[in-house]
Amino acid sequence: MEIFQYTFFQNALLGVVIVSVMSAMIGTYIITRRLMFITGGVTHACFGGLGIGYYLGLSPVVMAGIFAVLSSLGVEWLTVKHRVREDSAISVMWALGMAVGTLFIFLTPGYVPELNSFLFGNILTITKGDLLAFAIFTVIFVIFFFSCYRLIVSCAFDRDFARTMGQPVTLINTIMTVAIAVCVVLTIRLIGIMLLMSLLSMPQMVAEVFTNRLKPMIAVSVFVSMVCSVLGLIFSYVLGVPASAMIVLSLVVAYVAARVIKKCNN
Repeated sequence: MEIFQYTFFQNALLGVVIVSVMSAMIGTYIITRRLMFITGGVTHACFGGLGIGYYLGLSPVVMAGIFAVLSSLGVEWLTVKHRVREDSAISVMWALGMAVGTLFIFLTPGYVPELNSFLFGNILTITKGDLLAFAIFTVIFVIFFFSCYRLIVSCAFDRDFARTMGQPVTLINTIMTVAIAVCVVLTIRLIGIMLLMSLLSMPQMVAEVFTNRLKPMIAVSVFVSMVCSVLGLIFSYVLGVPASAMIVLSLVVAYVAARVIKKCNN
Protein backbone atom coordinates (compact mmCIF):
# COMPACT_ATOMS: atom_id res chain seq x y z
CA MET A 1 0.00 0.00 0.00
CA GLU A 2 2.99 2.34 0.29
CA ILE A 3 2.79 3.01 -3.48
CA PHE A 4 -0.33 5.13 -2.87
CA GLN A 5 1.82 7.61 -0.93
CA TYR A 6 3.81 8.61 -4.03
CA THR A 7 2.65 11.62 -6.04
CA PHE A 8 3.35 10.05 -9.44
CA PHE A 9 1.13 7.05 -8.61
CA GLN A 10 -1.63 9.30 -7.26
CA ASN A 11 -1.51 11.30 -10.50
CA ALA A 12 -1.65 8.12 -12.57
CA LEU A 13 -4.58 6.77 -10.55
CA LEU A 14 -6.55 10.00 -10.82
CA GLY A 15 -5.66 10.24 -14.50
CA VAL A 16 -7.06 6.81 -15.39
CA VAL A 17 -10.28 7.60 -13.52
CA ILE A 18 -10.83 10.86 -15.42
CA VAL A 19 -9.84 9.43 -18.79
CA SER A 20 -12.06 6.39 -18.17
CA VAL A 21 -15.10 8.66 -18.07
CA MET A 22 -14.00 10.65 -21.12
CA SER A 23 -12.98 7.70 -23.29
CA ALA A 24 -16.03 5.62 -22.34
CA MET A 25 -18.46 8.34 -23.44
CA ILE A 26 -16.64 9.17 -26.65
CA GLY A 27 -16.00 5.50 -27.33
CA THR A 28 -19.73 4.75 -27.08
CA TYR A 29 -20.43 7.41 -29.71
CA ILE A 30 -17.66 5.96 -31.90
CA ILE A 31 -19.02 2.41 -31.63
CA THR A 32 -22.64 3.37 -32.29
CA ARG A 33 -21.66 5.41 -35.35
CA ARG A 34 -19.10 2.82 -36.45
CA LEU A 35 -16.30 5.38 -36.54
CA MET A 36 -13.53 3.20 -35.17
CA PHE A 37 -11.63 3.50 -38.44
CA ILE A 38 -11.60 7.32 -38.22
CA THR A 39 -10.32 7.00 -34.66
CA GLY A 40 -7.45 4.87 -35.90
CA GLY A 41 -6.78 7.40 -38.65
CA VAL A 42 -6.67 10.34 -36.24
CA THR A 43 -4.55 8.34 -33.81
CA HIS A 44 -1.90 7.66 -36.43
CA ALA A 45 -2.20 11.14 -37.94
CA CYS A 46 -1.06 12.48 -34.54
CA PHE A 47 2.34 11.01 -35.32
CA GLY A 48 2.83 13.79 -37.88
CA GLY A 49 2.28 16.44 -35.22
CA LEU A 50 4.67 14.70 -32.86
CA GLY A 51 7.40 14.69 -35.51
CA ILE A 52 6.91 18.37 -36.35
CA GLY A 53 6.91 19.28 -32.65
CA TYR A 54 10.20 17.49 -32.00
CA TYR A 55 11.81 18.98 -35.10
CA LEU A 56 10.75 22.58 -34.31
CA GLY A 57 11.44 22.28 -30.58
CA LEU A 58 7.78 22.88 -29.72
CA SER A 59 5.45 20.92 -27.48
CA PRO A 60 4.84 17.54 -29.18
CA VAL A 61 1.45 17.19 -27.47
CA VAL A 62 0.24 20.61 -28.68
CA MET A 63 1.45 19.95 -32.22
CA ALA A 64 -0.13 16.48 -32.16
CA GLY A 65 -3.40 18.09 -31.07
CA ILE A 66 -3.31 20.61 -33.92
CA PHE A 67 -2.47 17.89 -36.42
CA ALA A 68 -5.23 15.61 -35.09
CA VAL A 69 -7.92 18.32 -35.24
CA LEU A 70 -6.87 19.39 -38.75
CA SER A 71 -6.86 15.74 -39.88
CA SER A 72 -10.35 15.11 -38.49
CA LEU A 73 -11.67 18.29 -40.09
CA GLY A 74 -9.94 17.31 -43.32
CA VAL A 75 -11.77 13.98 -43.34
CA GLU A 76 -15.09 15.73 -42.72
CA TRP A 77 -14.35 18.30 -45.45
CA LEU A 78 -13.39 15.69 -48.07
CA THR A 79 -16.41 13.56 -47.21
CA VAL A 80 -19.04 16.32 -47.19
CA LYS A 81 -17.75 18.82 -49.75
CA HIS A 82 -16.07 16.58 -52.30
CA ARG A 83 -18.07 13.35 -51.88
CA VAL A 84 -14.92 11.34 -51.16
CA ARG A 85 -15.62 8.02 -49.49
CA GLU A 86 -14.98 8.31 -45.77
CA ASP A 87 -12.66 5.31 -45.59
CA SER A 88 -10.61 6.71 -48.49
CA ALA A 89 -10.29 10.13 -46.84
CA ILE A 90 -9.24 8.52 -43.56
CA SER A 91 -6.62 6.41 -45.34
CA VAL A 92 -5.12 9.55 -46.87
CA MET A 93 -4.87 11.33 -43.50
CA TRP A 94 -3.54 8.16 -41.84
CA ALA A 95 -0.74 7.75 -44.38
CA LEU A 96 0.02 11.49 -44.47
CA GLY A 97 0.41 11.70 -40.69
CA MET A 98 2.69 8.69 -40.48
CA ALA A 99 4.80 9.91 -43.41
CA VAL A 100 5.20 13.44 -42.02
CA GLY A 101 6.00 12.12 -38.55
CA THR A 102 8.59 9.67 -39.82
CA LEU A 103 10.23 12.37 -41.96
CA PHE A 104 10.57 15.01 -39.25
CA ILE A 105 11.65 12.56 -36.54
CA PHE A 106 14.38 11.38 -38.91
CA LEU A 107 15.43 15.01 -39.50
CA THR A 108 15.44 15.83 -35.77
CA PRO A 109 19.04 15.94 -34.49
CA GLY A 110 19.95 13.39 -31.84
CA TYR A 111 17.75 10.82 -30.14
CA VAL A 112 14.07 11.44 -29.36
CA PRO A 113 13.83 10.18 -25.76
CA GLU A 114 10.08 10.52 -25.24
CA LEU A 115 8.99 8.87 -28.48
CA ASN A 116 8.42 5.47 -26.87
CA SER A 117 6.08 7.01 -24.30
CA PHE A 118 3.86 8.33 -27.09
CA LEU A 119 3.97 5.05 -29.01
CA PHE A 120 3.48 2.65 -26.10
CA GLY A 121 2.34 4.89 -23.24
CA ASN A 122 3.87 5.81 -19.91
CA ILE A 123 1.07 6.44 -17.49
CA LEU A 124 3.40 7.17 -14.58
CA THR A 125 4.60 10.37 -16.27
CA ILE A 126 1.20 12.09 -15.96
CA THR A 127 1.59 15.55 -14.43
CA LYS A 128 -0.74 17.95 -12.65
CA GLY A 129 -1.03 19.86 -15.93
CA ASP A 130 -2.19 16.70 -17.72
CA LEU A 131 -4.76 16.05 -15.00
CA LEU A 132 -6.07 19.61 -15.32
CA ALA A 133 -6.36 19.25 -19.10
CA PHE A 134 -8.14 15.90 -18.73
CA ALA A 135 -10.55 17.30 -16.15
CA ILE A 136 -11.40 20.48 -18.09
CA PHE A 137 -12.05 18.63 -21.33
CA THR A 138 -14.10 15.95 -19.57
CA VAL A 139 -16.33 18.48 -17.80
CA ILE A 140 -16.88 20.49 -21.00
CA PHE A 141 -17.65 17.39 -23.03
CA VAL A 142 -20.03 15.89 -20.45
CA ILE A 143 -21.99 19.17 -20.25
CA PHE A 144 -22.18 19.44 -24.04
CA PHE A 145 -23.07 15.78 -24.55
CA PHE A 146 -25.99 15.65 -22.14
CA SER A 147 -27.30 19.13 -22.96
CA CYS A 148 -27.42 18.17 -26.67
CA TYR A 149 -28.12 14.48 -26.11
CA ARG A 150 -31.25 14.17 -28.28
CA LEU A 151 -29.65 16.18 -31.07
CA ILE A 152 -26.47 14.08 -31.00
CA VAL A 153 -28.45 10.82 -31.06
CA SER A 154 -30.61 12.05 -33.92
CA CYS A 155 -27.62 13.15 -36.02
CA ALA A 156 -25.72 9.97 -35.24
CA PHE A 157 -28.38 7.41 -36.11
CA ASP A 158 -30.33 9.06 -38.94
CA ARG A 159 -28.53 12.01 -40.51
CA ASP A 160 -30.88 12.27 -43.49
CA PHE A 161 -33.98 12.52 -41.31
CA ALA A 162 -32.21 15.01 -39.03
CA ARG A 163 -31.43 17.21 -42.05
CA THR A 164 -35.06 17.17 -43.15
CA MET A 165 -35.99 18.33 -39.65
CA GLY A 166 -33.62 21.29 -40.01
CA GLN A 167 -31.12 20.08 -37.42
CA PRO A 168 -27.45 21.20 -37.68
CA VAL A 169 -26.10 17.79 -38.64
CA THR A 170 -22.79 19.04 -40.06
CA LEU A 171 -22.09 21.18 -36.99
CA ILE A 172 -22.84 18.39 -34.52
CA ASN A 173 -20.81 15.82 -36.44
CA THR A 174 -17.89 18.25 -36.73
CA ILE A 175 -17.94 19.00 -32.99
CA MET A 176 -17.99 15.29 -32.15
CA THR A 177 -15.20 14.57 -34.63
CA VAL A 178 -13.04 17.31 -33.09
CA ALA A 179 -13.86 15.92 -29.63
CA ILE A 180 -12.62 12.50 -30.76
CA ALA A 181 -9.39 14.09 -31.97
CA VAL A 182 -8.85 15.95 -28.68
CA CYS A 183 -9.59 12.80 -26.68
CA VAL A 184 -7.02 10.92 -28.76
CA VAL A 185 -4.36 13.55 -28.12
CA LEU A 186 -5.03 13.81 -24.38
CA THR A 187 -4.76 10.04 -23.94
CA ILE A 188 -1.67 9.46 -26.11
CA ARG A 189 0.69 9.68 -23.16
CA LEU A 190 -1.68 7.57 -21.04
CA ILE A 191 -1.61 4.33 -23.03
CA GLY A 192 0.17 5.28 -26.28
CA ILE A 193 -0.82 5.41 -29.91
CA MET A 194 -0.58 1.65 -30.34
CA LEU A 195 -3.00 0.77 -27.53
CA LEU A 196 -5.35 3.76 -27.49
CA MET A 197 -8.06 2.16 -29.61
CA SER A 198 -8.57 -0.56 -27.00
CA LEU A 199 -9.72 1.94 -24.39
CA LEU A 200 -12.13 3.47 -26.93
CA SER A 201 -13.71 0.18 -27.99
CA MET A 202 -13.39 -2.66 -25.50
CA PRO A 203 -15.44 -1.21 -22.60
CA GLN A 204 -18.24 -0.66 -25.13
CA MET A 205 -17.91 -4.26 -26.32
CA VAL A 206 -18.42 -5.39 -22.74
CA ALA A 207 -21.42 -3.07 -22.37
CA GLU A 208 -23.01 -4.36 -25.60
CA VAL A 209 -23.15 -7.83 -24.10
CA PHE A 210 -25.73 -6.61 -21.57
CA THR A 211 -27.51 -3.68 -23.25
CA ASN A 212 -28.08 -2.00 -26.60
CA ARG A 213 -29.42 1.30 -25.25
CA LEU A 214 -27.11 4.30 -25.40
CA LYS A 215 -27.31 5.70 -21.86
CA PRO A 216 -26.97 2.31 -20.09
CA MET A 217 -24.14 1.48 -22.48
CA ILE A 218 -22.33 4.67 -21.45
CA ALA A 219 -22.81 3.88 -17.75
CA VAL A 220 -21.54 0.31 -18.09
CA SER A 221 -18.62 1.47 -20.26
CA VAL A 222 -17.56 4.05 -17.67
CA PHE A 223 -17.70 1.45 -14.91
CA VAL A 224 -15.78 -1.21 -16.88
CA SER A 225 -13.18 1.26 -18.14
CA MET A 226 -12.60 2.69 -14.67
CA VAL A 227 -12.34 -0.67 -12.87
CA CYS A 228 -10.09 -2.25 -15.51
CA SER A 229 -7.84 0.82 -15.69
CA VAL A 230 -7.35 0.94 -11.92
CA LEU A 231 -6.77 -2.81 -11.68
CA GLY A 232 -4.36 -2.70 -14.61
CA LEU A 233 -2.41 0.10 -12.96
CA ILE A 234 -2.17 -1.77 -9.65
CA PHE A 235 -1.19 -5.08 -11.27
CA SER A 236 1.44 -3.33 -13.37
CA TYR A 237 3.11 -2.10 -10.18
CA VAL A 238 2.87 -5.50 -8.48
CA LEU A 239 4.24 -7.39 -11.50
CA GLY A 240 6.67 -4.71 -12.66
CA VAL A 241 5.29 -4.56 -16.22
CA PRO A 242 3.99 -1.66 -18.41
CA ALA A 243 0.68 -0.27 -17.18
CA SER A 244 -0.77 0.15 -20.67
CA ALA A 245 -0.39 -3.57 -21.39
CA MET A 246 -2.07 -4.55 -18.11
CA ILE A 247 -4.98 -2.18 -18.74
CA VAL A 248 -5.66 -3.74 -22.13
CA LEU A 249 -5.32 -7.26 -20.73
CA SER A 250 -7.76 -6.35 -17.96
CA LEU A 251 -10.25 -5.18 -20.59
CA VAL A 252 -9.85 -8.44 -22.50
CA VAL A 253 -10.48 -10.44 -19.32
CA ALA A 254 -13.57 -8.31 -18.60
CA TYR A 255 -14.95 -9.00 -22.08
CA VAL A 256 -14.39 -12.75 -21.78
CA ALA A 257 -16.00 -12.74 -18.32
CA ALA A 258 -19.00 -10.79 -19.66
CA ARG A 259 -19.48 -13.36 -22.42
CA VAL A 260 -19.28 -16.23 -19.95
CA ILE A 261 -21.79 -14.57 -17.58
CA LYS A 262 -24.17 -13.87 -20.45
CA LYS A 263 -23.96 -17.47 -21.66
CA CYS A 264 -24.51 -18.87 -18.17
CA ASN A 265 -27.58 -16.68 -17.65
CA ASN A 266 -29.06 -17.85 -20.93
